Amino acid sequence: MERGFEYVIVGGGVAAGYAALEFTRRGVSHAQLCIISEEPVAPYERPTLTPARLPSFHTCVGANEELLTPTWYEEHGIELILGTRVESVDVGQKTLLTASGETIRYETLIIATGAKALKLEEFGVKGSEAETVCYLRDLADADRLVNVMQSCTGGNAVVIGGGYIAMECAASLVTNKINVTMVFPEAHCMPRLFTPKIASYYEDYYQSKGVKFIRGTILSSFEFDSNGKVTAVNLRDGSQIPADMVVVGIGIRPNTSLFERQLTMEKGGIKVNGKLQTSNDSVYAVGDVAVFPVDLCGRIRRLEHVDSARKTAKHVAAVIMEPDKTGEFEYLPLFYSKAFSFSWRFYGDNAGEVVHFGDYLGTKFGAYWINNGHLVGSFLEGGTEDEFEAIANATQLKPAVDDLAEVGRQGLNFAMTGNKKIKPQTPSIEAGTSSLVVETPIYPWHATAGVVVAASVAAFAYWYGRRRRRW
Repeated sequence: MERGFEYVIVGGGVAAGYAALEFTRRGVSHAQLCIISEEPVAPYERPTLTPARLPSFHTCVGANEELLTPTWYEEHGIELILGTRVESVDVGQKTLLTASGETIRYETLIIATGAKALKLEEFGVKGSEAETVCYLRDLADADRLVNVMQSCTGGNAVVIGGGYIAMECAASLVTNKINVTMVFPEAHCMPRLFTPKIASYYEDYYQSKGVKFIRGTILSSFEFDSNGKVTAVNLRDGSQIPADMVVVGIGIRPNTSLFERQLTMEKGGIKVNGKLQTSNDSVYAVGDVAVFPVDLCGRIRRLEHVDSARKTAKHVAAVIMEPDKTGEFEYLPLFYSKAFSFSWRFYGDNAGEVVHFGDYLGTKFGAYWINNGHLVGSFLEGGTEDEFEAIANATQLKPAVDDLAEVGRQGLNFAMTGNKKIKPQTPSIEAGTSSLVVETPIYPWHATAGVVVAASVAAFAYWYGRRRRRW
């Protein structure tokens, strides 16, 4: 069996949904576009999943209220091939072979395969398949985590890792009256982004809520009972922690295996140019798999965040549909998160010297990164929309900085008053999709069979979705 399409997107996450929306806005014809996804549901927002929204939960939340349900795809003539694994791709012949034996031909291919969670077995630790060991990347993971959490109230949870997933999950677990211990090898949480001073602020608050931190060591093995359930985790430093459940958030690896030895790879992903085009001119890559030029950083980067996935997806559809009107992808890196009552954003690059500012005993503080005499990165906790916009604009402008002490003294005013003459477009956060953990427990419940949605960083919204804003 063989079919052909003008445009084919491989992958069914947030990038696929945003690309599809942009294709329709730019006039894609019926039966021209196909999305192939191994997941059984339509493309969705990974960062949030609120059961109350099912089954109408959709990708592109806040995008002019368009709900990208299966009906939306059908009405726009977009073919969804769901629950289907792509076994191989031949970029020379412009063909894909699915696990069912079907050949799909294309003229233009968009790679939106995202990433998969790193498993403990990759580091020599067995036990990931145990009933109470959880990861969080897709719908099955979310369902499993919810089931385990419901049975663990009052019990002990060990969170392995100190990054996004770990921090947000720990906040959710402790909010729902579960005893939480976080274990990670670094000296502080969020080591790829936070400075020790910033990390200390959040860690102190988490500890005030009952979260325990064990730093500088890693998981070495599990202890199980006769039913195969985890009872404790053993750490490399020789200590043992009782555990009724374990959540593992130790990073992701881009899904590039279909294209290795066919496309140029770099920095763990697929290298693309400013048009998001790979080394094969009929193939493009977006989201977690794409390694693209970031002018502000002066180098190519692969960015693991939903903002990058959304914006690369939108841009690639514009490039393909209107190549003469679309320039190269210009991007100001944006990372953000919400947990408890916190709300922070980081723009740019955390390179060079750091200058902290604000009240680190209060609720509003931040930092600037100065590299080669210019502002290249900004972090702010507790800002207003105007203040977040100001630090974004200042970072994009890259003003010269001669006196670090003076910048620290001015603090937020440095951004608020120093970039009024030019207002570049500020990266926005789509409405309705941020991670949020509220202080009042909101106990999760399962979606019914046949729901349209799925999530990866999503199960948290089961607990705190009623007050969430938009990742």
